[in-house]
Amino acid sequence: MKRFFSSLLLVAAISISLVSCRDNENKEADDLSTENGVEVKVKNDGDKVKIKTDDKKIKIKKDDDGNVTKKVKTD
Repeated sequence: MKRFFSSLLLVAAISISLVSCRDNENKEADDLSTENGVEVKVKNDGDKVKIKTDDKKIKIKKDDDGNVTKKVKTD
C-alpha cells in the first residue's frame, strides 16, 4: 500500500511539472508589450515584428525562404 501511494505521488509530481513547463498553445494571438513608450507587437511566432516609438516605426518581416526585411519609418 505504501509503495502504491509513493508511486502515485511520483507520477503526480512529474505530470504537474510537465504541464507547468509547456509552451502556450495560442500562437495566433498577438503579443503586445509596452515599456517606456515603446510598443512591440509580435505575430506568427516571431515572423512579423512591429516596434513603435515616439518618432520611429520599425517593421521586421521574415518570409518562407528565411529572408529578413527591415523597414524603418521616421516621423
